[in-house]
Amino acid sequence: MVIEVKYEIEKTKANQACDILNELEIDAWLVWVRETSQMADPVLDLVLGGDLVWQSALIFTSTGEKIGIVGNFDKDGVDAKGIYDHIIPYTTGIKDELVKQLSKIDPEKIAINYSTNDVAADGLSVGMHMLLQDYLRNTPFSNRLISAENLIQKLRGRKTSEEVARIRKAVEITEDIFEKAKRFVKVGMTELEIYDFFHQSMKKHGVTSAWDDDHNPAVDAGPYKQFGHAGPTESKTEENQLLHFDFGVKYNGYCSDIQRMFFFGQKNDIPSEVQDAFETVRDGIQAAAKFVKPGAVGYEVDAVARDFVKAADYEEYQHALGHQLGRLAHDGGALLGPKWERYGDSPMGVVEVGNVFTLEFYVTTSNYGQVSLEEDILITREGCEFLSKPQQELICIN
Repeated sequence: MVIEVKYEIEKTKANQACDILNELEIDAWLVWVRETSQMADPVLDLVLGGDLVWQSALIFTSTGEKIGIVGNFDKDGVDAKGIYDHIIPYTTGIKDELVKQLSKIDPEKIAINYSTNDVAADGLSVGMHMLLQDYLRNTPFSNRLISAENLIQKLRGRKTSEEVARIRKAVEITEDIFEKAKRFVKVGMTELEIYDFFHQSMKKHGVTSAWDDDHNPAVDAGPYKQFGHAGPTESKTEENQLLHFDFGVKYNGYCSDIQRMFFFGQKNDIPSEVQDAFETVRDGIQAAAKFVKPGAVGYEVDAVARDFVKAADYEEYQHALGHQLGRLAHDGGALLGPKWERYGDSPMGVVEVGNVFTLEFYVTTSNYGQVSLEEDILITREGCEFLSKPQQELICIN
C-alpha cells in the first residue's frame, strides 16, 4: 500500500499517456532504455519513478494497456509499483519478447523518444536507436516508428492536480526563503555568504536545488555582474546598488523558479533609471500574463512582453519569455519564446490548461546593471493564475 501511494503520480501519468495516444491517434508509445542510472530518458521520472538496468521496453497503448519488458532482476521492483498491467521478465535477450508483444498489439504507429526541438522529448540514445532498428529488422514495425515529441510535450505539460500542488509548495518554500533573506542580507556581504544562507535555508526546509547547486541561487551584486549561469563570487553588496537573485527549489520532485530584485537604500534613494527599468519589467510581465490563455501560441505571448520592452526604448531581452516548470526547472514542451533558430519549433507550441510557465525577462540600465524578475504561473481555462506573488516594488534593504 505504501508503494502504491508513493507512485500515485507515475500511475496517473502512465494512464494519461494512454489517453493522449488515443487523442493523437497513435497506437503505441515505446520507451526504450538501458542502464538508466548512467543515461536516463527524461520521461522515466514521469512513468516509472526509478531506474532500469538491462535493455527495457515500456509500452503504452491507445487502448490503455501498459506493458513492461524488463530484465529479470528488475521485474519485482517494477511490478511492486503497480503502474503496469503486465511485467514480462527476460534473461538472455529482449528481442524476441519485444517483437512478440508488438505483434500482439500490431500498432500502425509506434512513437519513440527522439526530437530535434525538445530535449525533454529526446531521450532515446543513438546506440539504443540502432539496436531497436536491428531488433525490428525484417518485421513490419521497422517502418512504423515516429517521433513521440508531441505526446511527451502534452504529457509533461498537462500537470495533474497533485503535480500542481507540489509546484505550489515549492513556490511557497522559495518565497519563504526570500522573506528570510530580506532580514539577512546587508551591505558588505559577499555573494558567497548570501549563497550559503540560501543553502542552509533549503536544508531546514528539506528541499534541494531546482538546478545545479553551483549557480542556485544566482546571486548578482552590483552593476558589473553579468546575469547568467555563473556561480556566486567574493563580490560584495554595496550601498545604493542592486542585488539580483534567480532561485528555485525542488520539493518532492517538482520545481519552482523565481527571480527577485533588492536595492540597498531607502525607497526615496532609488535612482529614476532603476525605478523605470523595474516598472518596465514588472508591467511587461503583467501584460503577458493578461494575454496568455489556452490556445495561445508561444511566440505570440513572448511578443507581448518583447514589444512592451521595445516600446519603452529598451533593447529586447536575449532569451525566451517563459519556459515550462515541472519535474525540471526547464521542463520542455511549448516555449513562450521568439521564432529564433536556436529554439526550433518550440515557440510554435500551443498553450494548454495545466501548463506551468515562468514569465521572466530583464532590461539593462546605463549605470546599475540589469533589472530582472521571474514569476511562476499556472494556465487555467480562463487565462492564468500566478503561483508566485508578483514582486510589485523593489525590496529595499536599509
